[in-house]
Amino acid sequence: MNVYRYDFKTEKLELFFESKLKNFNAGDYVVKQVFYESKDGVKVPMYVVHKKDLKLDGNNPALLYGYGGFNISIMPSFSAIRLLWLEIGGIYAVANLRGGSEYGEEWHQAGMLDKKQNVFNDFISAGEWLIKNGYTNSKKLVINGRSNGGLLVAACMVQRPDLFGAVVCEVPVIDMLRYHKFTVGRYWVPEYGNAEANPEHFKFLYAYSPLHNVKKGVVYPPTIITTADHDDRVVPLHAYKFTATLQSANAGDTPILLRVETKAGHGAGKPTSKIIEEQADIYAFIFKVLGINY
Repeated sequence: MNVYRYDFKTEKLELFFESKLKNFNAGDYVVKQVFYESKDGVKVPMYVVHKKDLKLDGNNPALLYGYGGFNISIMPSFSAIRLLWLEIGGIYAVANLRGGSEYGEEWHQAGMLDKKQNVFNDFISAGEWLIKNGYTNSKKLVINGRSNGGLLVAACMVQRPDLFGAVVCEVPVIDMLRYHKFTVGRYWVPEYGNAEANPEHFKFLYAYSPLHNVKKGVVYPPTIITTADHDDRVVPLHAYKFTATLQSANAGDTPILLRVETKAGHGAGKPTSKIIEEQADIYAFIFKVLGINY
């Protein structure tokens, strides 16, 4: 992370602090922006980063991240944790889904309320594009999202369990028929809708609610679901219920794991030690189920 100081009098920007990593050369990696077509023909942007000399033969592990909601833009940024993924030959992709603010309020509204399925279609199409263009394959494609992004990956893995090799579902919103009953969930009604107050809302919420669309007899991909015992934003019951439902319905022997952080909340203010432990567990899970030796 770099910190810059801006002088309002001179209108000049200067580097104040620069964090340095040993043995890291940005020139060894390539970052590109691509545009792919979603289910309805809309062009969706996505950032992709990988080692410059990586052979795109369809056999690389890929980690696809998304959020798609609440008028929030998800842009690429440097992460030492992601660097580990790139070092082992992994590909990291960030899809700028509808529901965010990348193209203004119209882009946001195209991914909320009764149009929420557009967000899931965008994300599924991103995964299909990565496979079609030789970046990865369905057995090595990992999807990751947290909070509203946890809802995203949960809905996508329920709708397309065949497309993903592993799922990292962090502090997710899962029960879309009752989410508004708990803590601050009532403030999300303008984004998601209210199944109790509006019959039309019930129809589209029930149609994609991850909890209510898990089907018995389906083999679901290896999944790790995270939560925290003091999360008062997205209460832990979402993760608990989804884990239990998946474990009960899953027809295969793929692991469905629940990770509960103690004395922690939704994520803000989490101590570095807990972040390290959590990320270590997540990557250990990914490496195990994908058969990656590091």
